[in-house]
Amino acid sequence: MSNPKKLVEKLLNSKKLFKGSFFEVTHDTVELPDGKTASREYIIHNGAVAIIAITNDNNIIIERQYRHPVRQIMLEIPAGKLEINENPLEAAKRELAEETGYTASNWLELGSCLPCIGYSSEKITYYLATELNSGSTNLDDGEFVETLTMPFNEFLDMVYNGKVTDTKTIAGIMLYQGYLRKNSSI
Repeated sequence: MSNPKKLVEKLLNSKKLFKGSFFEVTHDTVELPDGKTASREYIIHNGAVAIIAITNDNNIIIERQYRHPVRQIMLEIPAGKLEINENPLEAAKRELAEETGYTASNWLELGSCLPCIGYSSEKITYYLATELNSGSTNLDDGEFVETLTMPFNEFLDMVYNGKVTDTKTIAGIMLYQGYLRKNSSI
């Protein structure tokens, strides 16, 4: 097996190009493993959480939301960005309640993913929320979200049929399926 350290790039210079309300754009100059230099532009992101919220009758809580960068209304699992130094589990509880009105008595971390490794440092931590209670939403100013419930298997079919294309949602569904497989009594 080859030495993986031979793939590492050495940082030579770093410059912040833009700082927005929830991410920064950075330009780095790196030395490649062969000694040449290259530029790397990427987003520094504080991280996010996403929630697989399952009702007692095995429905999944999903959201319908317009996403301007892709100019589409998307179906997604509830999610949101971490505030600076925010605990991910607390952020998941906050986001689920704010966006859907649901709270959960049972929380389990399912895992994490790095959704855009070619241009972003974002890490999403996934939680399973069960034993749900409904309540009122508390959306952020300018946030418009419709909350839906549907049978999990119906939503899973939508993922497999390409009707759900949000990568955060697809990754969350895969983590949940792994959880179900590991905890199955079969």
